[in-house]
This record gives sequence, C-alpha cells and structure tokens, in this order.
Amino acid sequence: MAQKFSRTRTPSGLPALALGVMLGSAGTMTATPAFAIDAECAAAPEPVISLNYGSRYTDDDDTRSTLDVDSNEVVNAALRPVDDFIRDLVARSNGVLNESDPTSASGAADCVLAQIATWARADALSDLDSFTARLSMGARIGAIAEAYRQVRPLVTDLKAVADVDQWLIQRAQEQLEFWEKEATSGARTGNLRAWAALALLNIGEVTNTDTFVWWASASAVRILCTAREDGSLPQETKRGSYGLHYQFHALSPLVTIAARLDRAGLPMTTSCNNALPRVVEYAFNDFEQEGALTQEYSGVRQSYFDGTETLEDHELAFLEAYVSLFPNSPLVDRAQKTENLSNSKLGGDQRLLWQ
Repeated sequence: MAQKFSRTRTPSGLPALALGVMLGSAGTMTATPAFAIDAECAAAPEPVISLNYGSRYTDDDDTRSTLDVDSNEVVNAALRPVDDFIRDLVARSNGVLNESDPTSASGAADCVLAQIATWARADALSDLDSFTARLSMGARIGAIAEAYRQVRPLVTDLKAVADVDQWLIQRAQEQLEFWEKEATSGARTGNLRAWAALALLNIGEVTNTDTFVWWASASAVRILCTAREDGSLPQETKRGSYGLHYQFHALSPLVTIAARLDRAGLPMTTSCNNALPRVVEYAFNDFEQEGALTQEYSGVRQSYFDGTETLEDHELAFLEAYVSLFPNSPLVDRAQKTENLSNSKLGGDQRLLWQ
C-alpha cells in the first residue's frame, strides 16, 4: 500500500498525522476515545525473561571470526523467540504508519502497545545471565523501543504507556551501566556499542530521558573517532574474514543515530574530521574492491567474497537515513536501486520512516 500520510514530518521523524490525532487546534493534548483492539490483534508471544548463552565463536580465536557451529545454533535458538516477536511487532508498527484512517490507526497502535506492555509487565529481558547476552541485547531492546516510538502518538491506554516507559527506562539503564562498567575496552568501540547507543536514543526520545540521548550521542562519536584516515574501523577490521561484514553492521546504528540527532538539532556528521561519511565510503569502496582493503588489515579474504555470505538488502537499510543527511552522495543511486530497504532492528521499512 502506498504511503497515505502527509510527508510533512515531526522532528522525531514520525508522520505528522500521528501527532495531529492527539493535538487540539491550539496544540494542547486532548482526550482521544478509547478504541477496542482489533480482533486481529493476537496476544503477544510468551515474554522472554532470561537469556544465557555464550559466544558464537570458537574460544581459541581472539578475533572472534571463526564460528563455532554448535554454539552459533545455541545462540540462534535462544534469540529466535525475541527476534520473531520483534519482526511481528515492527510489521504492525509500520502498518500503523501506513494507515490513513485515524480510528483504525489508533486501534492498530493500541495493539502494538498491548503486545509490548505484556512483555513489560512480565519484566522481559531482565535476567541476562551471561556477558554475551548483555553484550548483544541492545539491538533487540532498541528495536522494541523503535516500534513503540512509531505508535506512541496514537495510543490510548495511558496505564500501558506508563508500564512500558518504566520497563524501557530500566532496560536502558542496565545497558548504560553494562557498557560503562562491564564491557571490555574493545567492545566499547565496536558495533554492539553502537546498537546499544541506538537503543538508548530510541528510549531517551520516547520517554524524554535526556541522559540516554546524550549517552547515545557520545557513544556514537566515540566509535566514529576511532576511524582511521581511510575510514576503516579498527575494532571491526580486525575481525578476520568478517571484518567488512562488521564494518557494514556498525553503519546501521551509527548512521541512524546521526540522522536522528541531526533532525533534533544535534549534528554529528562532521565530528572527528568527517568520520561518518568516511566510514560509510570505506565500506562501499572496499566492497567494490572485493574486500581487498580490509584483507590488508585482517590478512584473510572477506566473507562476502569467500563463499560464506552475500551482502543482503537489510544490511543496506541505513542508506535511507544516510541520503537524508547527504542528498548529493553517490550512494543516492545505490539507495534507489536497492529493492528492499527494511531492517527490523532499525524499525522496519526505512523508506516509510525517512522519505
């Protein structure tokens, strides 16, 4: 279905109609009728409270680039219920943004809220009983927060809003403390720190918690400032055959954070000698050279070119945010030609969110 909302957008990047439903002519909050949740709104899946898993990689590989097949399957199995929940949730929140009828949109928004509230009231994702679980949870918490951010202006259940806000703030505080106190020095400048920063930006914006927004900004700049002159990220390029893979993986949260902060009047695109465009350009230049640049750093052929994997469209979903920052970039053409710029951990359809 084509986008039916006006393309005028609020500073948060959400469709203007979403806020308009809840605002009176003078711009003050007005009561909105409570709409029954649509019969198609299924109950949320069983909340995942505890997660405990080790690394995907072999213990004897300091570069964390050699997958342990059995461990990788254990991690995937543990995360599958969370990731399945996120994909369904984001599909629903995108559906809300695509809905032209305010009544239908509000009912669909309440459905998304009800599902998140089920997890919030169960204190989901509160028992992360391993270092690796805490390390990798930022992207998942951020994705849930982004789905919530998309529908928040249209929901009607204020008790559920309070419960979700409290839960998200608690998860965000735990992530902040983990990255400041427990994460290794290398991890603190890597892609998972960037994903955690995006999570705190999402939560900070939707709950009006400035501390989280500033921490997200500082974290993104800290990572970008590690970039070499050629734009490579040292923490990623040392990852053996997955060096270029993880350079791309870091771009999704870093570019999204930069684009969102730019809209909020907190530009960071020129920080550290224009690090953001340099790290993006490095990734695409190296891909065109079949990973030769990263191979110089890692010493091995890169995964995109050794038969291990291919560069998927969802890995390029950040391009919509990037071209909003750099509308004259040569990557505009790449964005236009990429069929599906959607990534559930970035909130789904990026064309819907950024155009």
